[in-house]
Amino acid sequence: MSDSLEPAVKLPPVEQVGIVVHDVDRAVEHLTALFGWGPFQISEVDLQGFIFRDRPGRCRLKMAFARSGTIEIELIQVLEGDTPHSEFLRHKGEGLHHLRFRVDDYDGLLSQLGREEVRPVFHQVLPGLASFAYLNTDRIGGVTFELFHLAKRGKDEK
Repeated sequence: MSDSLEPAVKLPPVEQVGIVVHDVDRAVEHLTALFGWGPFQISEVDLQGFIFRDRPGRCRLKMAFARSGTIEIELIQVLEGDTPHSEFLRHKGEGLHHLRFRVDDYDGLLSQLGREEVRPVFHQVLPGLASFAYLNTDRIGGVTFELFHLAKRGKDEK
């Protein structure tokens, strides 16, 4: 890491807090009753073609999304497959899993982070749609950082 006062890599503000749970429906009920969070949008997704710990993978997740001010709350339940979320549950149980940062220069940031020995452990590029990478930043503080890039739509789309 650099010794200068200027950070090696600048990230935008946190836009999402990801929480891994055993049961999304139960967590939604609890968080809504306790904190008034919601309404939550719940869906199931099949993810294919991602890379987890240098191996291609497939999984099914049940997810719930709500807002708390400017922050999106994401609840994640693994229905099947090996993911960072299932690994987290095995080793730590339920809890805060990741902070997400929406970035414009996804490839440039990954390159900068690589020079700082911070690499993706879970990532996927969905051409023309989005890209995401969970970084190995969990070694400090136990929280993973996620970079998320939403592809530009329209004439100037790359």
